[in-house]
Formats: sequence, structure tokens, C-alpha cells
Amino acid sequence: MKNKIVMDSSGDLKQMDGVSFSCVPLKIVTDSREFVDDNHVDGDEMIGYLRQYTGKTTTACPGVGEYLDAFSDAENVYCVTITSGLSGSYNAATAAAKAYLEQYPQRKIHVFDSLSAGPEMALLAEKLQELITEGLDFSQIVEKVTAYQQKTRLIFSLESLHNLANNGRVPMAVAKVVGVLGLRLLGKASDEGTLQPNGKARGEKKVVPELMKKLQEMGYAGGKLRISHCCNEKAAMELKQAVLSRFANADVQYWPAKALCSFYAEDGGMLVGFEAEA
Repeated sequence: MKNKIVMDSSGDLKQMDGVSFSCVPLKIVTDSREFVDDNHVDGDEMIGYLRQYTGKTTTACPGVGEYLDAFSDAENVYCVTITSGLSGSYNAATAAAKAYLEQYPQRKIHVFDSLSAGPEMALLAEKLQELITEGLDFSQIVEKVTAYQQKTRLIFSLESLHNLANNGRVPMAVAKVVGVLGLRLLGKASDEGTLQPNGKARGEKKVVPELMKKLQEMGYAGGKLRISHCCNEKAAMELKQAVLSRFANADVQYWPAKALCSFYAEDGGMLVGFEAEA
């Protein structure tokens, strides 16, 4: 029986070993250019272009047809999307799932609204990969990943909210405060899948200690932790080292964010997905 994991590109994963996997790209659109968040996009070039660009920017979610192409001929499809609170990707995937099952009623498909983005989505994909490898059936996998999602969290640190504000994701008044006098906004993905500020750090040196404090307040106790960053490998490495100094056996990985998460995180931003204690 052919299993497949499908994600939109906000999950920051390019491939997964040992399972069939497809990434469906979102897009970053300006008046003069479009950046497709696939494995060929030059993220550094996009960031450099946007640093100089002063016009309007928007993002576009994948279409129903793109999801159908990604589902391909899989018999069991597990699809993970960026939070429906920030994008129409979940709605497009759900519509594609309905069309897929109408064409192939003997197959099975489940769309997970991650209520998050970036590395928390990666954790869900890793759990799917683990359970598929173990040979569990479709209903067991959906049940276990749904339960697992209750113990995953996302926190973030942002040096700029310009793109989020321009796209109506946060109030413009809040965006104008961030970045002034070296202020960094800390926040989390809420239970409803929206961005919820929950702190601040003044200056780069205070970001990692504040993130460590937030992690432990939110129940992190040494489980899996994944970091995606936008042009800030130094801080990602420092956070990894801080986590390992406190939890020596923790499973910590970090990587550069892909285009969509880089667009919203902006220069210096970090997204941190992690397992919390129940």
C-alpha cells in the first residue's frame, strides 16, 4: 500500500528519507517578480531583492490542482499545511482531498491543519514518517499524529514585522515598535493558529536567554526541538548549544528557512518548534 506525505512549503522541508514525499510551493509575489518556494528558489537572492524593494508584496497559497498533482497515485495520503489562520493553503488542500476521493473512493486521505508553520510542521511530518515506517494502518496514524499535535508548540523571535504587517497578519502599530532600539518580538502560535506576541528582548544577546525561558515555561523538557532561521545561523547555533547545556540528550536540529518562512520571519528571525510535556 503506497503511503505519501504531502506538505506545503511553509514546513521548510525539501525531502524526507524512506517515505514518499512532496512539497507543494507557496509563492511570494511583488509588482515585478514572483518567487516560487520550491527547491530551486534562491532564498538569499529573494531576501536581497526584498531588502531593496519598497512596493507591495503578497503571498499566494497553492492551488487545488497543485495539491492533486502532489497526491499523485498514493493510496494513503497524509497532508500537512500551514495554519488556516494565516493562509488559504488548508482550504485548497481540503478541496483537493475531496476531489481526489471522488475520483478514487477506495483511497484514503487526511489533511492536518498544523495551526502553525515552519519547524512545528516539520515535527508533524517526522512523526508521520516514523509511524509509516512502523507499518501502522491509516486510521492509527491519523489518530496518533492528531494526539501528538497536542504536545507540539511553536515560538518565534522576530527583528522585523514589516512583511507580516503589510499582509495584514499583525497590526501596523505593533510592527512599527519592533526593531526600534534593537527590540525583538517574541511570540508563539496560539491554539487557534494565529501569531500571539508574548514577550520581547532588547538586543541580540538577550534573545536566546529569553527563548530558553519561554521554552521551559511552555513545557519543554528535552524532547525534539527544531529551529529554522532567516540569515541568523549564529543565533540558531547559540540556541542549540543553550538547549543542550540544559538538556544534554535533547534532539536539536536547525536549518535555513525556505522562501515563505524567510519572507515572514525576515532578517534575523527564528522559528522554534518543539515537543512539550503533556
